[in-house]
Amino acid sequence: MDQFLQYAKIKFMVDKRLILVYCLVYLVWGLGMNWFGTFMEIACFTYWWQVITCYILYMVPISLLLRNRPFHEQYAYGLIAMGFLEFGGYALQTSYAYPDNLLDKFFGGRTFALGMALFFALYFPAGNWLVGRIYDRIFPKATQNW
Repeated sequence: MDQFLQYAKIKFMVDKRLILVYCLVYLVWGLGMNWFGTFMEIACFTYWWQVITCYILYMVPISLLLRNRPFHEQYAYGLIAMGFLEFGGYALQTSYAYPDNLLDKFFGGRTFALGMALFFALYFPAGNWLVGRIYDRIFPKATQNW
């Protein structure tokens, strides 16, 4: 555990502007996905503010821990993280899956949460890539610390 805490401490020692970019990107991304899920009647959060708790307070720290790792590691660890999040969300009913939604029709109802976890695990490598590109463009001289 001590080894992990040392690793996390190093990974969290980043430019505060980088954290701001992560928070803004993930907030917009989360609001957009929640809107899309509601519009398409696939799934949504029970409360709008869950975008903040899930995307910023949960996913941003995990993204920071996984940044600069190979794609397959980010996806694999992201799958574990999203599996717990999806399971918890539907078990506690803080997320709502629309009955007979598109994914249920295509894949079957018993695979919904697994499908969501498999999809959303891509957020970690994709988010790290996107935030890195945005950060590099806005703060080109700061990328030496990235």
